[in-house]
Amino acid sequence: MPRVFVIVLSTTAALVTTASAPARAAHPVAPAAHATATPAAPGRSAAHAAAPAAPRRPAAHAVATPAAGGPPGRDGVCSQAYLPLPDPACQPGAVNPDVTQATIGVTICVAGWTRTVRPPVSYTNALKRRQIAEYGYTDTNPADYEEDHLIPLELGGAPRDPRNLWPEPRYDAGGGTAAGKDEVENALKRKVCAGLMPLAAARTIMAVDWRRGRNAAASR
Repeated sequence: MPRVFVIVLSTTAALVTTASAPARAAHPVAPAAHATATPAAPGRSAAHAAAPAAPRRPAAHAVATPAAGGPPGRDGVCSQAYLPLPDPACQPGAVNPDVTQATIGVTICVAGWTRTVRPPVSYTNALKRRQIAEYGYTDTNPADYEEDHLIPLELGGAPRDPRNLWPEPRYDAGGGTAAGKDEVENALKRKVCAGLMPLAAARTIMAVDWRRGRNAAASR
C-alpha cells in the first residue's frame, strides 16, 4: 500500500503541473502600444492623433503695431472729441527724416518738391476709408474728407505714415476746415523758407493745433 500511495501522489503532481501551464498563458501581457494608444479622431489618421497639437498663432491684428492709439481696422478706436484736429492718440504726427533745418534748401523750399514724395491716391484712398471707420464718422462718404498730413509735406511731414495721415472733414467740424488748415501750412512754409521761423517751430504748431498759425497766415 505505501508504494501505491507514492505512485498516486506522483501522478497527481504531474496532472496539476500540466493543467496549470495553460492558466498562466491565458492572460498574456498586453503590448505597450495598445496600452498607451489614443483613438484617432474621426476623419484623422492615427499619426495626426498621436502628434502633439501645435500652439496657435495669435491673429495678425493682435501683434500689429497700432497706428498710434489702437489697432488699425477697428471701428471707433479714434475719438472725434478733438475735431477739427485728429485724436492725438491715433495721429500724433510724424516727420520725414530727410527734411531737417539744414536740408530745407534742397527739399521743401524747392518748387514742386512735395510731388516727389506725395503718396499715390490708391494708398491714401484706401487708408482714408479705413480711418473713416476708425473715427466712427456718421457720414462715411470719402468725398467729404481730405486724407490730410497732420504735419504737412510742405513742412517735411512723413508722407505715408498713418500716424501723420487722417480723414480731415472738409466741412466745418468744431471751428476749422481742411481748406483753412491748407492756408496756414502754406503760410508757415513761406516763413520757414524765408528764414523767419525755425522748421521745428512750424512743425510744432501744425502737430499741436494748426489754428495757432492763423496769425501767420494773416500776416503773409
